[in-house]
Amino acid sequence: MQKKKNGLIIECIQGDIASQQDITAVVNAANAQLMPGGGVAGALHHKAGPGLYDECRQLAPLSPGEAVLTGSHNLPNRYVLHCLGPVYGVDKPEDELLARCYRNALRLAEDHRIDSIAFPAISAGAFGLPLDRAAQVALNTIADEAPKLRQVKKVRFVLFKPDQLRFFENALQDLDIA
Repeated sequence: MQKKKNGLIIECIQGDIASQQDITAVVNAANAQLMPGGGVAGALHHKAGPGLYDECRQLAPLSPGEAVLTGSHNLPNRYVLHCLGPVYGVDKPEDELLARCYRNALRLAEDHRIDSIAFPAISAGAFGLPLDRAAQVALNTIADEAPKLRQVKKVRFVLFKPDQLRFFENALQDLDIA
């Protein structure tokens, strides 16, 4: 499913974020130390190889809401944007910190002339944020930022599980855009 706002294509698909060959930058739902782990971080680090780990070590730690940029190493993309989302029930206010992740990632993308970016469901996995809330914050933030974007032309949400996709598609459908 996709929609367009201010020339920005926003789409949701089910798939593997580490296999988005037509996207310039993929986003890592990172931990504070930018270490390999499970989920998105594990998949990206595994496919990227040890060079990503070496580059990340120099950029850690992150605080909730922060984003940093690295090369992609063995991934099919040019860059990896690493975002530290809030842990549900721990990092407050969760919605604002999560929105800050998306805004900071988009700012870095603009600064580095990135035309397409793929996001996972930040904070909705091991960090425990309810999927409906994570999807709403993500899609609303992207829609709010769309008029400011000059470089970024496509934002893709890559959801690994069918239930994640359903929540993100519902949030996209609810957006009041064409």
